[in-house]
Amino acid sequence: MTPPLPDAAPAAAAPAPAALLETRALNKRFGGLHVTNGVDFRLEEGEVHCLIGPNGAGKSTFFRLLLGEYAPESGRILYRGEDVTALKPFERVRRGLSVKFQVPGIFPGLSVAHNLEIALQHHLEGASLTAEIRRLLAFLNLSDAAPERAGALSHGQKQWLEIGMAISLKPRLLLLDEPTAGMSPDETHATGEMVQALNRDGVALLAIEHDMAFVRQIAQRVTVLHVGRIFAQGTTDEIVADERVAAIYLGEAETGPADRARPRDAPARSAADA
Repeated sequence: MTPPLPDAAPAAAAPAPAALLETRALNKRFGGLHVTNGVDFRLEEGEVHCLIGPNGAGKSTFFRLLLGEYAPESGRILYRGEDVTALKPFERVRRGLSVKFQVPGIFPGLSVAHNLEIALQHHLEGASLTAEIRRLLAFLNLSDAAPERAGALSHGQKQWLEIGMAISLKPRLLLLDEPTAGMSPDETHATGEMVQALNRDGVALLAIEHDMAFVRQIAQRVTVLHVGRIFAQGTTDEIVADERVAAIYLGEAETGPADRARPRDAPARSAADA
């Protein structure tokens, strides 16, 4: 009698795909302030993720670490599975990472169309360049303003123009630092529609934002930073319903080193959000 065959060994589970962006135990200090404290963060391909938190939480410092403007004391930054911790900012941009800061970095003395041309000129020429400028102007609701000086645009239009310059390189990941600051409700909603359109085209986005209506409009996941640490993560509804998150915004939660170091009458800012 033939003995029964042994049971087949269970198949090994397939390794989880690499995140688009990941940080592991990321740390940054400014003097005695531990402004990024062991941050483990993950953003998936094609995700729209918002980063929120009270002033001094470390949001802007975290952004500058991702961009390579600051070097961490310890920890790692991985982009598409590659360790980019030691790469310079332009090397990260070449890999598909772009940014739009809170204060627009446009050329105010040049026309709106010329600003976009400068952003595109090393990648396109001739008819292709002209067609892409027209496409971006239409996407940004700036077609009628194309010949105007960029400095004459409204605040919201300047923000849109810089978004256009940031996406001109067709990034895989776009970082947005308070993209709706100073905008009217209508401009804020239009910006959210731009973000959603970019995401449908395959762009992942990570945005620092304070406007919760905008966060509700765009975010698939939300991370709350507090005194340099990840305090909470979840959907927008989960974060809004979290009483601990409400407490830190109302100043009821325990403060950390950055808060205790700030004089009582000083603005609610620290090196963490410089």
